[in-house]
Amino acid sequence: MGILEGKRILVTGVLTDASIGFHVARVAQEQGAEVVLTAYPRPTLTQRTAKRLPSGPDSPPPVIELDVMNTEQLDALAGNLQEVGFDRLDGVVHAIGFAPQSALGGNFLETPWEDVATAVHASTFSLKALTMACLPLMKEGGSVVGLDFDATKAWPVYDWMGVAKAGLESCARYLAKYLGPQGVRVNLVAAGPLATMAAKSIPGFEGMVEMWPQAAPLGWDVKNSDPTARACVALLSDWFPATTAEIVHVDGGLHAIGAPG
Repeated sequence: MGILEGKRILVTGVLTDASIGFHVARVAQEQGAEVVLTAYPRPTLTQRTAKRLPSGPDSPPPVIELDVMNTEQLDALAGNLQEVGFDRLDGVVHAIGFAPQSALGGNFLETPWEDVATAVHASTFSLKALTMACLPLMKEGGSVVGLDFDATKAWPVYDWMGVAKAGLESCARYLAKYLGPQGVRVNLVAAGPLATMAAKSIPGFEGMVEMWPQAAPLGWDVKNSDPTARACVALLSDWFPATTAEIVHVDGGLHAIGAPG
């Protein structure tokens, strides 16, 4: 019996089988969960990718179109979930992040507010928006897990996305504070750099990819999302019943190292 046996989990951010969200959904299914996916901006791509999950091409998980910046779609989410047979949720995975190109790659001092606002809305406020949209279906014992990238440092080229991630970390703490009395936990998993479509869109990201495996005490495989997915699934399970507002680092230990050597 898996650690998510009988649980129903919503996973966002699945585009291809390189997406971190895909691997979270995969491990969640392997551990006994029923999974539902949300898709944006290309639902047909997510539907094709869903057929590669362990449930197989004949019984892929349902896919619901959801733009977390669209209030109407958020308001309709609970009803749409019920229509596909999910009358309750035990867990929600926030694997969403976006910033315009002008907000990345060393453009920090020149980025206009409009693009900063987009990054914060899509990458920070969306955690609160998604959680509240799902809350009517979540009962005591529910778990919200978001994907993070260590925001305690100013990373090269990450720029306003780093600011958005710092906001995400604060947002998770406040959600944990306000949802704790309802028995809902909120935690983040701060992963090292992984070879996803989103990462490849960040100008200069290759520099961090090259540095990380040598600097991390445990090493780091940028092509292996499994450790990150397992951490997310562990936090979705009942094995952390008294843990909330936490950031679990899955980065080979680099976050704790002042300088490699």
